Amino acid sequence: MERSELLRRIKTFPLVASALTEDLLSGGFRSVFRGNGIEFEEVRCYEQGDDVRFIDRNVSARFGKPYVKLYREERELTVFIALDCSASMFAGCKSDVNRFEQALLAAALIGFSAERAGQRFGAAVFDNEIRHLFKPGRGRAHLMAVVSSALGAVPRAYGSTLSSAIRCAGSLLKRRSLVILISDFRCPDWDVEISALTGKHDFIAVKIGDPFDYELPKLGLITMEDPESGRTVQAPAAFPSFRREWREWNEERHAAWDSACRRLGISRLELSTSDDAASVLKTFFQGRSYTRRSSGL
Repeated sequence: MERSELLRRIKTFPLVASALTEDLLSGGFRSVFRGNGIEFEEVRCYEQGDDVRFIDRNVSARFGKPYVKLYREERELTVFIALDCSASMFAGCKSDVNRFEQALLAAALIGFSAERAGQRFGAAVFDNEIRHLFKPGRGRAHLMAVVSSALGAVPRAYGSTLSSAIRCAGSLLKRRSLVILISDFRCPDWDVEISALTGKHDFIAVKIGDPFDYELPKLGLITMEDPESGRTVQAPAAFPSFRREWREWNEERHAAWDSACRRLGISRLELSTSDDAASVLKTFFQGRSYTRRSSGL
């Protein structure tokens, strides 16, 4: 898609962000958004289900029964997006937008939703290193600076390192935040870095896919290049057996990604280049919001 067309679509997002804002915020808050903020408010009698860590021992001893401390809710949420601009995100696709363009559309939608709610928004755009870094800030000008910078992103080297983006988020974000990783996850050991930060931040992994990942067209003998390493192979795409193995290989990769997210306890979403990003994100955050309310979080 042409840069001008992509920017034109992004500029319409403030009109649709209102529908996503409430779902983003209610679905994005975990422990710090359950009244366990930084400002003490009052004590009350202990009730079944209360966290025993908040029992006030002094008050409990004075009145002869358990009391818990309550804190005023902290309603400020920092949203930080790690956006993959490595070569594989620009690889051939079947849809009107490539993986990176779809990732940028999703990031912009989330950014406009955070901006509409008055929340802070930051981002890191990376391939094999951090290419652009924006510390969390507020306002439309800040958000458009992030979008404009990302629009010009191009891969400068083979490979991608989610680990560097994750470490960057960890060092930059001092308070609990919502960290959203948008990538095709074609790199090793990304889960190791996330595991060190899951106790501090709420994570969402958004995996960008494409219909070609599962349905390779019948093109005869084709040259395929691994965008992460530059290696090329001759692939017999006309053979049903090769297309089946291609689909199964991608299914295995997806299953491994899904398993890693489950093991880490982080939310996950697969977004295809053929999807409407706004609809998929709204459904996803509505589901998170419902889960939080159902579980009392």
